Amino acid sequence: MLSRVATVMAPRTHNRRRVTGSSGRRREGRESEPQRPNMSRRVFTSAALLLLVVMVCCGTGGAVASEGQSSEPNFQWTGIKEDGVTVDSLSVPGLLKVGNDVFAVAEAHCKKGENTVFTGIASQLLTMGKGNEPEELLRDVKDTHFLEKGGSEELKKRIDVSRSTTVVDESDIYMLVGKHNHEDVADCKTETENIKSGMLLVKGKVSGEGDKKIDWKTTDGVPCTLGDQHKSWTGLIGGGGSGVKLR
Repeated sequence: MLSRVATVMAPRTHNRRRVTGSSGRRREGRESEPQRPNMSRRVFTSAALLLLVVMVCCGTGGAVASEGQSSEPNFQWTGIKEDGVTVDSLSVPGLLKVGNDVFAVAEAHCKKGENTVFTGIASQLLTMGKGNEPEELLRDVKDTHFLEKGGSEELKKRIDVSRSTTVVDESDIYMLVGKHNHEDVADCKTETENIKSGMLLVKGKVSGEGDKKIDWKTTDGVPCTLGDQHKSWTGLIGGGGSGVKLR
């Protein structure tokens, strides 16, 4: 019985041959098994050209996408250069600590004449004065910046913003503001329709040495589609004041 099992388990080697490779080691294989040819230089060149074409196409698609993004509304913050503009009232104030400096930020309601009313964001560096007398802040119109949309001077349009909520991340200042929007938030279809939401995310930094101020630079829309929740919304509005950074 042992011999019968040994006969069954013994490998058959009558149809195998031994081949000695360049490393000196032997490997076994069937005599009828053909050797695998190496990739020819022509095939390698074709593969490289195909990869190059794919890379060029991807680069072209990215350029087209960048050009498409330029059609988004251009937002720009600017100071009040008109005469006769006054700060009528302030709302939703907040305090920001950037480094060793503390700034007051608030929504400013500006007025020119009897019929022209618009809103902007006022900010001012706080300084410790002598005595305990209360000091009125953010009443100077030069401390207020308002938002404009449009690239050329002819197409620029002033945008009313409201309820600024600010938070500081090291030297960067982030502000979430609402903007006057005539469109229903429920009409948003995709996440790319970030202007319809009525919320803008603004990034700013402190500039200047002696007369420090906050310069609001990058402005972008907050996506209006957050799952299916937007279908039941009629509008979005910020809370205002100062935010908190959570780690």
